[in-house]
Amino acid sequence: MAEDKPGKATQQIIRLVETNIDGDKPVKTAIRSIKGVSFMISNAIDVVSGLGKRKISELSDGELKKLEDMITNPGKHGIPEWILNRKSNPITGETSHISVSNLDFINKMDIDRMKRLKSYRGIRHIHHLPVRGQRTRGSFRKGKAVGVSKKKK
Repeated sequence: MAEDKPGKATQQIIRLVETNIDGDKPVKTAIRSIKGVSFMISNAIDVVSGLGKRKISELSDGELKKLEDMITNPGKHGIPEWILNRKSNPITGETSHISVSNLDFINKMDIDRMKRLKSYRGIRHIHHLPVRGQRTRGSFRKGKAVGVSKKKK
């Protein structure tokens, strides 16, 4: 705790959605340090919550809980589906928003599913090749010899 004004103590680091956030930043920029929260979703949360340009350290415990719920379940608070980062889940077909440790876990599970199904992208992942159509002549070589070797005399 540090004191800005006499009689008012503020926290310098706030713990929100498994992430330590700097308390001196405004809410809109501070929540962007959470993995899975992009510029668009932070703007939408700022508009819906109405917290304005207040610093995150100035928020009460109730407002922090509301903010955390908005980050984990943005669709429940009126944020449009097209902003969310997991559109039409391949298993359930639902649209949701994933953040922090779940983001890494679900990404790994999706890649493992593609490998198991032996789809084109899965095979590219298995062989450690580019998945999104890049050319491979000069890039992605990883330790193989490049160029022409000379004959010994």
